[in-house]
Amino acid sequence: MVWLLRLALVFLFFFFVFVTMKFLLKPTRKLEAARKHKRFLLLDNEEVIKNFQVTYNGAVFTGEKYLGATKNNIDVVSISLSPNHPTAVQGMAKEDFYFIEKKILEKYPAAQIHWKSPIHEFLQQK
Repeated sequence: MVWLLRLALVFLFFFFVFVTMKFLLKPTRKLEAARKHKRFLLLDNEEVIKNFQVTYNGAVFTGEKYLGATKNNIDVVSISLSPNHPTAVQGMAKEDFYFIEKKILEKYPAAQIHWKSPIHEFLQQK
């Protein structure tokens, strides 16, 4: 009976460690921490079908990737970016959006980035 209790305690200990590690390494937790501290973070899954998320200066953006043909291979050729909350981009300058584009182009150099409204209209202004 005592060994059964010890086995249950060992199982509970490893279960607790597993759940804690899974929580600490959760990508959405990293994204939320970066948003709160107003840092840049590109959270991307290598699968092209899945969207990626970017946070910068307290705003979170969702990017949709589209495949297409380049000169030598098939790669991501178009990315459509939109803010999760349009009010979160209030106070951001054009340089902030250009910085986000630069960081995304480092990962996807063949892609063209298209911003959705209201950022698209803001970047078109002179």
